[in-house]
Amino acid sequence: MKLYDYELPHAARILIEDMFKAKEGETFIITADTESNENVVNATAQAVYAVGGKPMVIWLAAPNGVGKAADPDLPVDALSEALRNADAWIEFNNKWLLYSTPFERAFKDNDRLRYMNLVGMNEDMMIRLIGSVNTNLLKEFMIKVRDMTMATKKIKITTPAGTDLEFENNPSHPFSCDYGKADEPGIHYLSGQIGWCPEFETINGKLVFDGAIDPPLRMLREPVALHIEKGRVIDIEGGREAVEFKNWLESFNDPNMFRLAHICYGFNPGAKLTGNIVEDERIWGCTEWGLGYQSKEDAPPEGIPAVSHTDGICLNTSMWLDGVQLLDKGVVVHEDLKDLADKLTK
Repeated sequence: MKLYDYELPHAARILIEDMFKAKEGETFIITADTESNENVVNATAQAVYAVGGKPMVIWLAAPNGVGKAADPDLPVDALSEALRNADAWIEFNNKWLLYSTPFERAFKDNDRLRYMNLVGMNEDMMIRLIGSVNTNLLKEFMIKVRDMTMATKKIKITTPAGTDLEFENNPSHPFSCDYGKADEPGIHYLSGQIGWCPEFETINGKLVFDGAIDPPLRMLREPVALHIEKGRVIDIEGGREAVEFKNWLESFNDPNMFRLAHICYGFNPGAKLTGNIVEDERIWGCTEWGLGYQSKEDAPPEGIPAVSHTDGICLNTSMWLDGVQLLDKGVVVHEDLKDLADKLTK
């Protein structure tokens, strides 16, 4: 008997049948690297095959970087061609290919591709974050939060760790709302995250990561404080991990690695701090900020052409939308959302 032998196939079936709405004859590419979980990969491939799909599992040597920084270690042309001809792509790589050259080529040339980023997934995560989530209730809650945020001009964020940040939204920037569906072409993520790009020049204040930074640190032992002016990191304070993070950013010799790229809410009721960024950035009541690369589609008209990307987690966020409080130290307090939130988190 293997770990979660009964529960894992159930979660994989939800992923393929409910979230992807897989159809008979569709080609599903599943990518993984030598740091990925083989049981998760196999259960997913089996679920694709069970509905009449055609699973194609591509194992890769784990690259030394993520995004475009992974390119030197990838079979870029061969992988690009495979993805150009797939109906769906599930990424289980631990060193993610999101924003890499094969990723960009796939979405430039394959307008039917349905992609979901599930990097670093293991059995426990898949059961808690996919198999045990009330997707319909979460969808209702998250759409309401998204719509409220889209209608907001000014946002203020604080955390007990010291974050004190303000910014404005740009109505031309799209919002993502990942509540667990990948049944339409495009880029999809694990359920429990709402993301968007603010008006970069308006982001000012102090941003303190106290959950995780990945890459290069994963789960943090101590807070890392970033001082922000007009959407750029102008100083980094803290202990040893702050120094390591600053050195890592500087190693790219790319000023755009110091630019804030996006903000996200975390709203998956099963998520907990583990050091896996896919789960960490969905912890209920957290906010997550990306630095570095951002696509033209998410931040028109130019995006951020950085060489790589990193994400940091702020736990127990308090947030105000045009002066109305939505979150208080990670707890939903808005009158129009409290009942749904209580049902999801009980």
